[in-house]
Amino acid sequence: MAADNTDRLADSVNKVSVGRVYDYLLGGVHNYAVDQAFAEEQLRILPDIRDFARSNRAFLGRAVRFAVSEGVRQFVDIGSGLPTQGNVHEVADEVAPGQCRVVYIDNEPIAQAHAEILLEQTADPQRHRALDADFFDGALLWQRVLDTGLIDTSEPVCLLAVALLHFMPPQTQPQQMLSFYVGKLPKGSLLALSHIHVDPEDAETLAASEKVSASYRAKANNPAMPRSREDIAAFFDGLELVDPGLVWLPEWRPAGQDPFGKDPRRSRGLAGVGRKV
Repeated sequence: MAADNTDRLADSVNKVSVGRVYDYLLGGVHNYAVDQAFAEEQLRILPDIRDFARSNRAFLGRAVRFAVSEGVRQFVDIGSGLPTQGNVHEVADEVAPGQCRVVYIDNEPIAQAHAEILLEQTADPQRHRALDADFFDGALLWQRVLDTGLIDTSEPVCLLAVALLHFMPPQTQPQQMLSFYVGKLPKGSLLALSHIHVDPEDAETLAASEKVSASYRAKANNPAMPRSREDIAAFFDGLELVDPGLVWLPEWRPAGQDPFGKDPRRSRGLAGVGRKV
């Protein structure tokens, strides 16, 4: 097992990682030259990518604050990526100090290792945990979440799938797996989700986005692809979308400055929060 982990770490270091690219775009330090070069290549194609990362991270913070305001005190963040500014437990503890429990999940060994270090330094191990697991692990993943002892399924949970599902092509059927996890949540739980989306009338951005997607497919550890508004809305099937519904990233309960505040569609991302009723 140790040898397997070493091999996975070596492979992760040498290949472009979407999590580390995201960290680089946010100004983080947990990335390598291969990730930096790839990110700069994508920025030359579509300069707004960096601001997308910032706008998306801001949505995450607002979604967490909303969940806490609704009485939710436990979070499961699937595809959490590398620790960077505004982690879920940090935001939650700002609003409800010492009350919230968070389980972070990512399938990249380096991301999980950094998460463990961060949690040791800045978090409460009695309330916050990081798991090395994959979204498609299904029942096995959910059991590991429960085995942490942090999630009580008799109380509402906020499930976070932020900037995650656009790395999963249609043939992987991510909606089916997401529905499995939502099915495990009690009534009153929330699903917070964001996803790349390009205005179909924006031909120039569509062309640039296709180039970026092709680069991710060729060079990164996960492909990236936008979906239609209808396909993204389908991830919320069976849930009640909370106001203002599925909207451009800056439009979801705006607070403070956003790089796309004056032109939300330029964020190239849709976001929403659904409630299980």
